[in-house]
Amino acid sequence: MSLYLHPSITPEVIVEAKEAGIRGVKSYPAGVTTNSAAGVVDYVQFYPVFSEMEKQGLVLNLHGECPPADDISVMNAEERFLPTLLDLHRRFPNLRIILEHCTTEAAIKAVQSCGPTVAATLTAHHLFLTISDVVGQPLNFCKPVAKLPEDRLALVKAAASGNPKFFLGTDSAPHPLAAKTGGHDHRAPCAAGVFTQPYAVQLVLEAFDIAITKGVLSEDQVTVEILRNFLSIHGREFYGEPESKGTITIEDKSEIVVDLLSNGSESSTVVPFRANEKTLSIRWN
Repeated sequence: MSLYLHPSITPEVIVEAKEAGIRGVKSYPAGVTTNSAAGVVDYVQFYPVFSEMEKQGLVLNLHGECPPADDISVMNAEERFLPTLLDLHRRFPNLRIILEHCTTEAAIKAVQSCGPTVAATLTAHHLFLTISDVVGQPLNFCKPVAKLPEDRLALVKAAASGNPKFFLGTDSAPHPLAAKTGGHDHRAPCAAGVFTQPYAVQLVLEAFDIAITKGVLSEDQVTVEILRNFLSIHGREFYGEPESKGTITIEDKSEIVVDLLSNGSESSTVVPFRANEKTLSIRWN
């Protein structure tokens, strides 16, 4: 469980959070994504909080984008945020920081340049998407938006690198179909988020398979160890969580991603990423 970074969060709250089993604090710059209106405008006011988080061993989870401005758009918001990441790491070198859902080659390089207390999550859908897949398709719209083909390539290579700085973070968002398509009158802003959770493991495997087919990765690079590390071990170790005894078995058959999930009401109808596409079948043990 995490807290939302907000002026009400004080060093004293961090101490209480640690005692209550809270693992981290999520930071959203104000206005950059769904439900971020109460997000951060200036990080300086939170320096005492970060110092206490450093002492208590809590993780700072960063949505790494700058708010919109005359010279900042969705295409460069992440890259423009990276100096903030580097500055926070310099000021609080023992604070564990995760740059969540990276989308750019620049972000990958920035995280690589930091010490072992800085890591990054990569989503399953960003291993597939570029900005061309987002334009005109609200179901693929998320924040940060998918970027250029060379950025996607950098993400795939990082995911298969074996570097413990990079691990899966699905950022799966089951927004109702109506919220993804402008609301009931089709005029509201599209909710930012892609729903991948039921198929996240299969999606990562398929992204690697596509990369092998295209010659981006070799079969030798995608080993069982690489998969286990990216899907499970690296993230667990960064958070300091105990080892899981569960296993995943890839079965020798395929299935189709369902076209939608619903409990019967329009407000709960959700369309998964790559709906109606063929996917692998797995079994959780």
